[in-house]
Amino acid sequence: MSGEKNLHELLQHASPEHNPGKYVFTTLQSPSTELTESSVVFIREAEGITLVLPKDIADQYGVGYEYVASWITLKIHSSLAAVGLTAAFSRALADRGISCNVVAGYYHDHIFVAYDDTIVAMEVLSSLRAIPH
Repeated sequence: MSGEKNLHELLQHASPEHNPGKYVFTTLQSPSTELTESSVVFIREAEGITLVLPKDIADQYGVGYEYVASWITLKIHSSLAAVGLTAAFSRALADRGISCNVVAGYYHDHIFVAYDDTIVAMEVLSSLRAIPH
């Protein structure tokens, strides 16, 4: 089941959805099973394992973090081979002074933005459908 590759279609039907809650990025050498299972993102890097966790879980386990984010999912099934989608939305967010951290899943793109930027980020992402491409 391949996803959409056409940039115009991707932007027209991205349908950004804000996932409730606050999320944090942390890195650990050997996270517990509980933290690993609670993570929404798990990335093994040479320096350690990066986890994106619900903030309340990180607080419960005393895990340190510096960045509190919102999690936005583009609901269109984008192809991993699609060209330009990340560039289009990251440029639009950057133009409004909003940083984004992107994770591509098999079906969807997931965007983490600073929690305080959630409302504006949703407006920016929703407005991409109105831009001619």
